[in-house]
Parts: sequence; C-alpha cells; structure tokens
Amino acid sequence: MKPSVRLPGRRLDGWTALAAASLAFFLLAAIFGPLLSHYSTGEISDQSLACPSPSHWMGTDIHGRDLLTRLLCGARISFLVGFFGALVSLLIGSAYGAFAGYAGGKVDRLLMQLVDLLYSLPTLIFVIVLIALLEAPLRKTLIAWQLTSLLPYSRIFLLFLALGFVEWLTMARVVRSRVLVLKEALFVQAARVLGRSPFGILRYHILPHLLGIVAVYLTLTVPTVILAESFLSFLGLGVEPPSASLGTLLADGAQAINPIRTAWWLLVFPSGMLAWTLWALNALGDKLRDLLDPSSR
Repeated sequence: MKPSVRLPGRRLDGWTALAAASLAFFLLAAIFGPLLSHYSTGEISDQSLACPSPSHWMGTDIHGRDLLTRLLCGARISFLVGFFGALVSLLIGSAYGAFAGYAGGKVDRLLMQLVDLLYSLPTLIFVIVLIALLEAPLRKTLIAWQLTSLLPYSRIFLLFLALGFVEWLTMARVVRSRVLVLKEALFVQAARVLGRSPFGILRYHILPHLLGIVAVYLTLTVPTVILAESFLSFLGLGVEPPSASLGTLLADGAQAINPIRTAWWLLVFPSGMLAWTLWALNALGDKLRDLLDPSSR
C-alpha cells in the first residue's frame, strides 16, 4: 500500500466551512427571502419603531416597514454591486495587466506609471465625481429612450461601473507580475517559435494559467466593493430611496439613535450582517489563496 500523503492547507477547516455556509445562507436569503416575506419592502404601517417580535422578527423602522424584509432586499443590492463591480474590475485589470506584462519594456513602464498615478488619487472622491458627472446624462438617455422604469436603478448601474473602475489597479498589478514570469516559460517560447500571434499566446497559453490567482483576488475584491458601496450609501451618495442597501440601512439606524429613544435593532442587525458577510468573503478568499498556492502542494 502506498503511504497516504496529506497536503498542507488542502482541506477546509471549521472556520472556512462556517464562512462558506454563512455566505451561502446569506446569498439564498437575499435572493429568495423577499419573495417569501409577508411584507413588501415599501409597505408602511402604523407600527413605527416596533421592537423585534414574532410578527416582525427584526422590528420595524421609523415608517413601520419590516426591517427583515428591507435587510434582505438591501443585501441583494449590496451583493449585486459587489459582484458586478468586482467583475468590471476583473475585466479591466486582467486585460490591462496582461497587456502591460507581455509588452514589457517602455510600454510596461509607462502603463505601470499610470497605475501608480491612479493609486495616488483618493478613490472614493473619484467615484463621487464620476457618479456626479454621469448620472444626469444617463437619466436623460433613459428618458429619451422611454425607459423611465429604469430610472430608480440608474445610480446602482453607475455604482457597478464606478467602483469597478477604481478597484482594478491591484488586479492589474497581480496579473502583470504573473505574466512577466509566464512569458519566459518554455511552452510560451515554443508557441512563439511556432508562429503564434501575441494575442493567441495571451489567450491560449498565458490567460489559462492566471485563472487561479485571478479567482483569489476576485474573491477578495468583492468585499472591498461591498464596503465601498455601503460607505457611499451611508453618506447618501449611493443607492437612492426607496431602494435600500446595507449602507442606507446603517444610515437609517444611525439617525434613529437619540437620547430619547434608541432603536438598537436598526443598527445592530444591518451592521452585523455586513460584518459577517465581509468576514465570510475574506475568509474564503484567504483559504482559496492557500489552496492555489504552489508552495502548499
């Protein structure tokens, strides 16, 4: 019998399993929870600031709206912004980093100097300016095309693009450093000798070897985008009412705290879900990085 070999870091530990189960539960709850709820996200009642009870498991807000339903709808929007913003970051960063690394020389130095310049800019201010510049033209375009039903989602679409445009810098650096190593590999040199075009080498020989590291940093980019969206929504610059996100719910909870009466549930439940989601995503990203690390094989 061959002796069994245990590879370090190849199995899920208890914390990683808990993170995976928590994230799966939150995703399923955000997708299907509002459909199964007895309340709608905009349903106003006379039970203003009601404490958690069997009829309202997480209480109600100042307008009598069920907090659990709003929390699930807000988590859905935050997840959408996080995943699509990370996807935009993946597309831009991978293409930029792969081109810079394979081109090399002066082109590489010029492109990386541009990345360093963008790193020096305050990202959130850039996002705010980008949203302010593009929101009015986007709304005019939707009205001109008679797509007025999409007007409430125009800010969400801009958040996809704006946060993706500022989060691709790290992805570009990571991809570029890996391409610099791969382009000197023997199989890439053989493809070059056989007459493969640079685009064909990048597409068929280099990019498949980047999937592991790209998947890791994509997992780590999602919580960064969610946190940035929550911060912008907390400041009133993100998702617009009546839509809600975790950031807008936190802002409502902060406004409900006063010396006369403290509606603690409006702050505890949204902040708890946001913190737990960010922890689960970061824990899964760290474990995925360990699993795909060649030194652990």
